[in-house]
Amino acid sequence: MPRFSIIVPSHGVAGRLAQALDSVLAQSFGDFELIPVCDAPASPAADVAARYAERDSRVAPVHAPPSAGLAGARNTGMRRATGAYLLFLDGDDTLVPGALAALDARLARTGPVDVLHFEHERAPWWEGEPGNPAAPLLAKAPDGAFAPARAPHLTGVRFPAWSAAWRRAFVTERRLAFPDGHFTDVGWGGLAMLSAERVAVLRAVVVRHLLRRQGSRLNLPGAHHAELLDQTELVLARAAELGLPAERSGPLFEQLFAAVLKTAAHPRRLTAGRRAFFRRASLLHRRHRPAGYRLPGGSLGVQHRLLAAGSYTAFAALRGARRAVARAVAPVPRPRGLRTRLLYRMHLCRPLDPHLAVYCAYWGRGYACNPAALHARARELAPHVRSVFLVEADRAHTVPEGVEHAVIGSRRYWEVLARATYLINNANFAEGVVKRPGSVHLQTQHGTPLKTMGVDQSTYPVVAAATGSFTRLLGRVDRWDYNLSSNPHSTRTWERAFPGSYEQLEYGYPRNDVYCTAGAEDVARVRAELGVPEGKVAVLYAPTHRDHRTGFESGLDLEAFCEAAGEDVVVLLRAHYFYDRGGRADGRSGRIIDVTAHRSSEDVCLAADALVTDYSSIMFDYANLDRPIVVYADDWDVYRETRGVYFDLTAEPPGPVARTPEELARVFRDGSWAGAESAALRARFRERFCAFDDGRAAERVVRRVLLGEPPEAIPPVAPLAERVPAPAAAVPGRS
Repeated sequence: MPRFSIIVPSHGVAGRLAQALDSVLAQSFGDFELIPVCDAPASPAADVAARYAERDSRVAPVHAPPSAGLAGARNTGMRRATGAYLLFLDGDDTLVPGALAALDARLARTGPVDVLHFEHERAPWWEGEPGNPAAPLLAKAPDGAFAPARAPHLTGVRFPAWSAAWRRAFVTERRLAFPDGHFTDVGWGGLAMLSAERVAVLRAVVVRHLLRRQGSRLNLPGAHHAELLDQTELVLARAAELGLPAERSGPLFEQLFAAVLKTAAHPRRLTAGRRAFFRRASLLHRRHRPAGYRLPGGSLGVQHRLLAAGSYTAFAALRGARRAVARAVAPVPRPRGLRTRLLYRMHLCRPLDPHLAVYCAYWGRGYACNPAALHARARELAPHVRSVFLVEADRAHTVPEGVEHAVIGSRRYWEVLARATYLINNANFAEGVVKRPGSVHLQTQHGTPLKTMGVDQSTYPVVAAATGSFTRLLGRVDRWDYNLSSNPHSTRTWERAFPGSYEQLEYGYPRNDVYCTAGAEDVARVRAELGVPEGKVAVLYAPTHRDHRTGFESGLDLEAFCEAAGEDVVVLLRAHYFYDRGGRADGRSGRIIDVTAHRSSEDVCLAADALVTDYSSIMFDYANLDRPIVVYADDWDVYRETRGVYFDLTAEPPGPVARTPEELARVFRDGSWAGAESAALRARFRERFCAFDDGRAAERVVRRVLLGEPPEAIPPVAPLAERVPAPAAAVPGRS
């Protein structure tokens, strides 16, 4: 029997689950079992947990459906547990170093106890001093093991479940379980402490709790706040059954109703049903108020009296008098030019157009990427929605015929942004764009993240300096209603890099649909348009941007590569989109074709028989074609240190890795670029990063966002094995 069973629910925190599991597995005390509770075998968190289970036999994942909630997840974990003591850890929290050793040492001194409370640290998600709210409560407790009656202020309802160790035999004997619904910690802690006979405390921090940027889900507006009363009634009814003495029932009553009154007085938590909440709370107050209980003084005592009297009108008036006047409306951000500002302000006063969608890609660089693919599909599936694409003035001529567009910064640009119900972008809209109630913002993203993104860039000075204000970045994130993901890795990364309250759409990238829908004639057409000679092997070379450099550097002598790789090789050079204005020379031999300025990276990928890249996200998209990929990692160590990465590409590559020009040329000369080992690496890479790109991503997004279809009506993702990628002109080494 292990000493500890550590249960880690993971719903909605897959992006940080690895940190939680790492904090447990790094403990110096190793006698434990680790039980991650995941939504389903195919969920993002399950993928993380499975990887840990493969490496460490102490990790034993279990599954509980999201509908079971936090209570169901923890109860499922408890049924699997075999340890002497139960510990709960939220999926975005961590154990501090030495935590388990400290718990074991404390239990060795106290002997078996039903509950061992300990301190925890609440760490701000970004900056600020951490807090330790449990410390003052535990400071008043006796030093050794004690009966709960000796410390009546330790009622359990003020502690989260992850701030104590629970003896599993005690939990089983008393048939304790987490009550269904929200505020389950209140019910669990209260019932457990009512049943406990022997308790102890550890005056040391064990858990570091990360405060979410979005705040606690329990504090969001909604009808779920009524469930606080359910938990309150559950605990007080049990206390009445036990005939709890006044010295214990008084603190329990006071702590429970402190939370009830805080909710009743909070205007944003109860947006509806306030009177019904107050009425039921009043009934509970009168029914369960302990005999001889003395009401607190001051404003809190007045609130108690009004609640006991059922005087909602007076209570509401008191609440209004104590709170500041409604928050001042934020000023409308100002586009340039007085006339334009006034025009934008005027259009913001007009109603939203329910049939207007605005699209933008790469800050207006043209008709491209996921927004373009969605735009094209929306014209078929949602023809009633008028679509306007936003472009910079010098790119307007690149917009395909028949696509309505507006020039960024023009009066029409601000008009459509003010009136559009749907706003779709693969980057972010301008700072001055107002998020109107009723509008729907879809962030499509434009690649799978290998390099750090969003707030994860903050520890890399070169990148952070170029990023600008993270506060402004997060202000733009707050406009998102939906965020698109092409694989579980992306889902987890977006969650931590762009913390927000948006809904993740694991539908795939619309721009990648063509890799499953194009045919041989499409490939031949694109190759002819790009000027690829018949019979040649077209190698796409697509290096990424270096934050520590200025201007474009290819990083490779392409003429020398062509000579060394063989006479049948031509190179399609596609620089990062930062350098898409102005061409580069085609080289002395004519074997280098610059396709940087070509509108569609998807067309370029279709034309290529193989991809050579360094750390560009294009590799994740190209993998959908199941064609050879070679990684040219000549400065991997420098890139990793200056930019930061989410995983070691050289350890988990999509194909052979070359460190020098000579190694790269050799890979092509000896044929290993298209050999069996290359195919095996690519197969593993595709399984991990091509999960959702099955050719129907655009359809799923249009149906969910523009047509408002429910999630259960959206076409499911086809398994990887059932997909047929577009054929290459030459088919070397397809897995």
